[in-house]
Amino acid sequence: MRDALALGLRRQGHEVRTAASGEAGLEQARREPPEIVVLDLMLPGIDGFEVCRRLRRDRPTPVIMLTARGDDVDTVLGLEAGADDYVIKPAQSRVLDARIRAVLRRTDAPGPEPVREVHGDLVLDRAALTVTKNGAPLPLAPGDLRLLLELATAPGRVFSREQLLESVWGLGRRDDIRLVDAGVNRLRTNIEDSPAAPRYIQAVRGFGYRFGPL
Repeated sequence: MRDALALGLRRQGHEVRTAASGEAGLEQARREPPEIVVLDLMLPGIDGFEVCRRLRRDRPTPVIMLTARGDDVDTVLGLEAGADDYVIKPAQSRVLDARIRAVLRRTDAPGPEPVREVHGDLVLDRAALTVTKNGAPLPLAPGDLRLLLELATAPGRVFSREQLLESVWGLGRRDDIRLVDAGVNRLRTNIEDSPAAPRYIQAVRGFGYRFGPL
């Protein structure tokens, strides 16, 4: 599968490097940092979840994970580990190519107009694309930062999951809203004093989320 996907992506114009294990992939990513990582969760040695976590510690590299069809638990865990998107196996190279290009477009999009916002203990700098809490920088992954910036455009407004899925991930209503819930969970882990009792991002049951320090 690895060789077939690599061949298909090369035909789509991508430069591709492959690795047969989690350890080999991490070493290659450190040696030659990639623009994006396509990561299978089922790997020998270090599994894909741990690979994703370690990649996120090193740098904010976008990650698309490959997950088994219908394996909801692995999908949710992979998203919570920091993946930006997922594709169900068996993956077709043209589908994967479209997902890769969509993630890279969002990552490479020009920055917004210079705006520095203060929300309680959080300071958002939209020009520098940075977030600090009590003066300390928060190392947010690209997808989590986009989610926070989107929610913070209208404090107090309730965003539906479908709205966030389209505006943050560029996906339509038919795509999986678990991306949104996993992104909110990761974001709470980084910005809240107590993720179980959030001050900044509140869930609105049956609809979505709103932002605003309590």
